[in-house]
Amino acid sequence: MGRLASAIGLLLLTSSPASAFLIEVTTSVAVADADDQRALQNALTEAVDGVLQDAIAFKPTLVVLTHAAVVGARLYIRLLVADSEGERTFEEMQGPPDLSPRENVELKL
Repeated sequence: MGRLASAIGLLLLTSSPASAFLIEVTTSVAVADADDQRALQNALTEAVDGVLQDAIAFKPTLVVLTHAAVVGARLYIRLLVADSEGERTFEEMQGPPDLSPRENVELKL
C-alpha cells in the first residue's frame, strides 16, 4: 500500500495539466472622425494595445481582429487572443469537423 501511495504521489508531482488561453474580447474606443482612415487606424491600435496591456494576463502569440464596427463616435472591435497553446487549439478547431458517429444514439420524441 505504501508503494502505491508513493507511486501516485510521484505521478501527481511530475505531471501537470496542460493549459491554453484562447479568449475573445470585445472593446470600444472613441473615434473623433469615422471618415478619417488615420483616425480609425489610431483608434484600432489604441483599442488593441489596451486589450493586450490591461485585459489579459498572458503573453499572446496570436491576435485576430474578428469584427469591427463604427457606431456613432465609437469603434467597437472583437479580438480573438491566444497564447501558443491556445493558438494550437485554434488551429485544430479550424479543420473540418469529425462527423463520424461515435456511438448509436436513439432519440425518442
